[in-house]
Amino acid sequence: MTKNKRNEEEQFIFRRMVEGDKEAFRFFFEKYYTELCNLVNLYIHNEIIAEEIVQDIYIYLWEKKGNIHIESSIRAYLLKASKNKSLNYLRNEKIKLNIQDKIHEVANSTYEMPSNLLDERQLREIIENAVKNLSERCREIYRLSKENDLSYKEIAEKMGISVKTVENHMGIALRKLRNQLRPYYNDIFLLILFWMIQ
Repeated sequence: MTKNKRNEEEQFIFRRMVEGDKEAFRFFFEKYYTELCNLVNLYIHNEIIAEEIVQDIYIYLWEKKGNIHIESSIRAYLLKASKNKSLNYLRNEKIKLNIQDKIHEVANSTYEMPSNLLDERQLREIIENAVKNLSERCREIYRLSKENDLSYKEIAEKMGISVKTVENHMGIALRKLRNQLRPYYNDIFLLILFWMIQ
């Protein structure tokens, strides 16, 4: 059977799957499952997680079947999805390891905060000044949410405004705070880690 003929047949089966035919879905599962697991395992070197990743791909294939556009072949689509999922997994694992390394570093009994970092008092002042720079309404809503731990609904009732208005003001407040505090992210992150192990 030629490649084009095989692709045409698979496209027909895929259309059946899109219409809800579970046997058509089973066809793709049985045909490519092992190959995909082997591919993913080449990237992550963990057979159990490789199977979980491939299973997630098939779940996505079934749940989103009506929105998936196959450009070349079903096999090519599944191989690409497997590669992307594998790389995402490795990237997430690397991030986790980096965070764990930071925590272990801070948790060392002889650890002292680096001398070039701002101290807690300075950071609190910087954060407080950033909050004070917000408009009066944004500042009030932000404090009720973050300092008084009120829900958006409770804030709306307390201030006599709609929940949507609260959401809008919180969105503005958070965007402005992120912009003002961006130069201090590293200091804030390490200080939080330091608090975690005290």
